[in-house]
Amino acid sequence: MENNHFTAEFEFKASQKMLYPYLNTPGGLAQWFADDVIVNDDKILIFFWDEEQHKARIASQRLNKYIKFEFLDQLEATTAVNGDSDSPFIEIDLDSNELTGTVFMRITDTATSEDSEELHEIWQHLTDSLKEIVGG
Repeated sequence: MENNHFTAEFEFKASQKMLYPYLNTPGGLAQWFADDVIVNDDKILIFFWDEEQHKARIASQRLNKYIKFEFLDQLEATTAVNGDSDSPFIEIDLDSNELTGTVFMRITDTATSEDSEELHEIWQHLTDSLKEIVGG
């Protein structure tokens, strides 16, 4: 199954410094993004959604600005099925507007779903949850 790139931006009334711990820590991610998140001894993040686990690693990050997760279990399945070794990933990029104090969270998700409207609704719900937490 081919991955499709979905990108959307969401506006926050919170600083990048306030948002970033919710993007790069297991406890922060578990509050809005997944049912639970743990880190194993190999520094692999294990995300739990609906009693299923998905392994990911932080492929790259920049403090208070950017993080990219590569999903390892999906990579193994994709490679086995069609020989494609492109890692499924989620990128979250924080960019601020100095004049307004607004932070924009740009999300790029390489989902297997072709329904961009459904993905937008899912991300809208997730980011709304984060906004409730940070008050932004």
